[in-house]
Amino acid sequence: MTIHKIPVLLAVLLISGWQSWQAQASEPFPSSYEALPSSKVLITGATILTGTGERLDNTDILMANGQIVALGKQLSAEGAQVVAADGRWVTPGLIDLHSHLGVYPSPGLKGHEDGNEMISPSTPGVWAEHSIWPQDPGFSRALAGGVTSLQILPGSANLFGGRGVTLKNVYANSYQAMKFPQAPQSLKMACGENPKRVYGGNKQAPMTRMGNVSGYRQAWAAAQEYQQSLDDYQASLAKGGEDAKKAKPPKRDLKMETLSAVLRGEIKVNMHCYRADEMLTILDLAAEFGYQITTFHHAVEAYKIADQLAAAGVCGALWADWWGFKAEAYDGIQENIAIVDRPVGSCAIVHSDSAEGIQRLNQEAAKAMFRGNRVGMEIPPERAIRWITSNPAKALGIEDRTGTLEPGKMADVVLWNQNPFSVYAHAEQVYIDGALVFDRSNPAIQPVSDFELGQLLQENN
Repeated sequence: MTIHKIPVLLAVLLISGWQSWQAQASEPFPSSYEALPSSKVLITGATILTGTGERLDNTDILMANGQIVALGKQLSAEGAQVVAADGRWVTPGLIDLHSHLGVYPSPGLKGHEDGNEMISPSTPGVWAEHSIWPQDPGFSRALAGGVTSLQILPGSANLFGGRGVTLKNVYANSYQAMKFPQAPQSLKMACGENPKRVYGGNKQAPMTRMGNVSGYRQAWAAAQEYQQSLDDYQASLAKGGEDAKKAKPPKRDLKMETLSAVLRGEIKVNMHCYRADEMLTILDLAAEFGYQITTFHHAVEAYKIADQLAAAGVCGALWADWWGFKAEAYDGIQENIAIVDRPVGSCAIVHSDSAEGIQRLNQEAAKAMFRGNRVGMEIPPERAIRWITSNPAKALGIEDRTGTLEPGKMADVVLWNQNPFSVYAHAEQVYIDGALVFDRSNPAIQPVSDFELGQLLQENN
């Protein structure tokens, strides 16, 4: 080896070390999800809501190898299992953008309360997935309601609550085996009453809304400094020579790791926020520090700023009619979702934030659709279905793989007994990656967790 090659080799080794450090920081606890084995399935003669804004009457849908293969009239497929829909309805699998299943599982015991790390108003270093109990019976109840994917978030006690995770709603022994492959992580933040109530009552900051904003700004300022130290280290490695020899990576800081990943656009921000004025403040805050708000959750007053949200590319994840349970939730209207859905470029989403509500997301969307139609907005089912399929998929960064019924997408599909926006609707069959994971007519294909099996065995003895 010649002498002049040594600095180059050293730089390569240092850069390799940096890349290894980055990989360690960005890819711990990887998904081990594997799609269940599936057969070729042809559903015929259905009314299909594709999630793209289309309604296809008396149409067939073919699934094979875990994907949507085709939609059309009078399709045929050799060796396919044929399911005659006979006018029943088919939609993409439903997606709940805001759930606490697994981190606040059933039964609701003190020992199961793992969603809020209430030791500090800023805990971006914690990850909701590390609290998920896969045996939560709520997962199977959500599946019976047609939910095939869901985002599990920390609670809203803190300004920075921690990272969220997207799951496929399949039975597994570990959360890693449920993690949606390559789905971006998220950061849960909260504004308004919750942080100032949790900490202000103990004479600790934040006690006020101005304390909330100060807390965000200080944390983002620290994150910018941390990111600058990472950038400086990379620049030194790239220079080579003495700079590369002297370069040392910054000490790992799990809180700053999360926040700097947000600044780089790698983690999506989900913000619990009710009031219109606070949402506008948060948009200014994001502009000050150069990051993007993905979605405002709950957003009871989003109807007041629907145009601004659409212009900023921010989704609104909303309830159909929850309001008035605290001061910041007082000024709600039942047309909120319909109004947020109106502007060009809008992204309205119906979410649950409830182990019960997740079981009937279709009916929650139906209430919002009814309220919009009642005031003349003319919202058809093919538009409203996007609130619980393609729009949450967009907010999660998985819209290229699920959320709509298009060839090449994951075969996450629900067969309903009738119009899913009817109060009498229920999911008859649910497919995830083309595998039948729930069948209302067959108890053998209705998942039961090990926890429930243990309870049943105890009762029978």
